[in-house]
Amino acid sequence: MVTTPRHTWPSPLPRSLAYPAVPAGLLLRGAARRYTNRIALRHGDTQLSYIELWRRACAFGHALQQRGVGAGDTVALHMPNCAEFAVAYYGTLLAGATFSPTNPLLPTEQLRTQLDDCAAKVVVTHELGADTLASLGDAAAQRVVVHVGADPRAHAIPFPDFQGDPVDAPPIVALDLDTALAHISYTGGTTGRSKGVRLRHANVVANVLQFACWNHGAVPVVDDAGDVVLDQIGGAEDWPIRLGTGVVINLTPWFHAMGCVGSLTVPLLAGVTIVLHDRFRADTYLADADRHRVTSISGAPALFAALLESPELHRRDLSSVWSLSSGAGPLPPQHIEALTRRFPHATLCEGYGLTEATMGVTLNPTARSSVRKPGTVGLPCFDTEIKLVDPDTGTLCAPGQPGEVWVRGPQVMAGYHKRDDETRETLREGWLRTGDIGTVDPEGYLAIVDRVKDMLIYKGYNVYPRELEELLLAQSGVRAAAVIGRPDATVGEVPVALVVPAGPALDTETVLREVNAQLLPYKRLREIHLIDHIPVSAAGKILKRELRQHLLTL
Repeated sequence: MVTTPRHTWPSPLPRSLAYPAVPAGLLLRGAARRYTNRIALRHGDTQLSYIELWRRACAFGHALQQRGVGAGDTVALHMPNCAEFAVAYYGTLLAGATFSPTNPLLPTEQLRTQLDDCAAKVVVTHELGADTLASLGDAAAQRVVVHVGADPRAHAIPFPDFQGDPVDAPPIVALDLDTALAHISYTGGTTGRSKGVRLRHANVVANVLQFACWNHGAVPVVDDAGDVVLDQIGGAEDWPIRLGTGVVINLTPWFHAMGCVGSLTVPLLAGVTIVLHDRFRADTYLADADRHRVTSISGAPALFAALLESPELHRRDLSSVWSLSSGAGPLPPQHIEALTRRFPHATLCEGYGLTEATMGVTLNPTARSSVRKPGTVGLPCFDTEIKLVDPDTGTLCAPGQPGEVWVRGPQVMAGYHKRDDETRETLREGWLRTGDIGTVDPEGYLAIVDRVKDMLIYKGYNVYPRELEELLLAQSGVRAAAVIGRPDATVGEVPVALVVPAGPALDTETVLREVNAQLLPYKRLREIHLIDHIPVSAAGKILKRELRQHLLTL
């Protein structure tokens, strides 16, 4: 078991939080009362205040209830980030129904499979994915379809017509918060077919509070009206982004667990204004960061790499930025150094999470006076335990040795949807087997080494691709890189690198020589192949199964 020493825990935060027994949708009501007319969402010319978002969500919840949708029913949101997504998300929860996020770019058969798996009774779609949904034929027609955007299909209900006029109060529902499902979220499918993750209201409320409190130096309290709000107990010296003052630009898709919890519900509980961008362009992002006085920048490593390459990074006034946070993969050391130089007064925090833990598990301390360790994903958040287990023997690893990360806490899923065997394999006496290999230092900071399934076996030795990838990314001519194994009948697997060059003149032999000079013989790369891009999931994780298929053609 990993224990965080007292001196590394950010003061004055408690080790444990009180988690009020409330439905996840009602987290918005306390924020709406406290930050009433503050802008919650900006999306192009559209903006919604906190109270407007709340009243529209209530109306959407009533609309669902009037159509017989409630506890035990599932509403799929098949659309990109937009104001209507937030309205429908909270409205679904307020109706007592279960939210299921669906990538609007899913191919037809994958969409059919996911909608059937979660038994979606209502689908809220968008012009971006409407053609794919319509191609399902009867499978779409048998569901209530709500359409966001212009030119809805004949059988679809325009979103404004479905929602109706805003109202002040949510529908009355009765839920068992320990068992009722708030989300059926699907895994990224980085190693195979996506699985539905069953998340209870208690899971979602716990994880939202864990990260909102960690990020803002706060604790949850119940206000005079009986709603959950945050009380900021940390001082401005450590947490300069005060409640109700934050501004972020969000590109993380809300149809992914990291986006829906980490980039929608967590910031809204803290009174943050969320500026939505439809697509990423570094220059536009930085211009808006200047114009809106953004206080935090967060995203996958690829976002930070692109920002660092933009000349606008040094032309824009970004003095309002106090926080940088990254997930989905490691930040290369040279990027950490460059970001630290550009934002000398900002905290830079890497974190770790997975859909099976609602969203988040660990994060480096956000308090300015706390210790942050580059290359680690930080400390377990409130009420969260981790241990490292030998994936072969099932025994606890010795201190300092890598092992599979097991997690226990209130955010851990109820199980996989309709997959009892996989649930039993993944959940062991309340512990979640993550499938990630990690190490923990003496002060309790976790570092993710690799995925169990990505680890290579060369002549009986374990080879972790992430170590090789970090060395490749440190080479000046390498823009992106991934390492996979090529099966070999003699030695098991040999490490092979797929590299996206930063320019036309990359000498692969030189890169191979310089990287291998830093490695033990059994870890050394045997091949480097140049490719145009590294495929990644919506969460920014490398899709190594696609790279393995590509390697078969080389």
